[in-house]
Amino acid sequence: MDQMIDIIELIKIFVLSVVQGITEWLPISSTGHMIILEDLIPLNLSSEFVEVFLVLVQLGSIFAVILLYFNKLNPFSPKKTSVERKDTWILWFKVAFASIPVAIFGFALKDYMDEYFYNPIVVAIALIVYGVIFIWIERTGESKHAATVTDFNSLSFATAFKIGIFQALSIIPGTSRSGSTIIGGLLVGTSRHIATEFSFFLSIPAMFGASLVKLLDLGFSFTTVEWIYLLFGMFIAFIVSVFAIKFLLNYLKRNDFTGFGKYRIVLGAIIILYSLFQF
Repeated sequence: MDQMIDIIELIKIFVLSVVQGITEWLPISSTGHMIILEDLIPLNLSSEFVEVFLVLVQLGSIFAVILLYFNKLNPFSPKKTSVERKDTWILWFKVAFASIPVAIFGFALKDYMDEYFYNPIVVAIALIVYGVIFIWIERTGESKHAATVTDFNSLSFATAFKIGIFQALSIIPGTSRSGSTIIGGLLVGTSRHIATEFSFFLSIPAMFGASLVKLLDLGFSFTTVEWIYLLFGMFIAFIVSVFAIKFLLNYLKRNDFTGFGKYRIVLGAIIILYSLFQF
């Protein structure tokens, strides 16, 4: 090995991966949490590795979606009828079509957003604004009387594309990819369940694409220990994500998104205070 595994760094990787696994799926912004965590428990590793780690650790979370929805997303399943396999392909085409906006805007504006908008105040404002929108949607009943899409067969390509436009807004730090996508789904008439699951499915091409771009930019030249850190973090994010996804789906059977909206507002206020006073 090029170096010894540092137990302290491994613990930091564990904490960051747990938080990533939770916040990737709950609409509360992983960026907002990472701003505080990166300051409280900074990784004493190369800046290039940290940059890659914060992106690639999300792949662990994506594998959780693939595991939990493998049968639903598998168009080759022998357990499905020909009609069901066709519907699965159509669902994938809807996911691909809805991914066009984030691919275009993400590729064109990601670096600009990271350079000029990745700061605590912008993230806090995004957290608060989206938190207010969640509460407004639920309290005005928009997500209830407008829920005309209650299954994926009734989700049109046009509606899927509109949701994809909202996902593209997640390039603004602090909005939360899942938060943006779910809000988009609710506003264009999907049920909470469909908005949430479609958000899961859209994450697959989005995160694989982001990881590929990051690796092409920075390469694969990690030390053996860095590979261990990365794979460990991905594994932890995978395990935590499985529980986070199940929690969210069970939570939504009895609750709405108001609680997440309130949490976002509180977190945004904490980040503003944190950045102003650095306590």
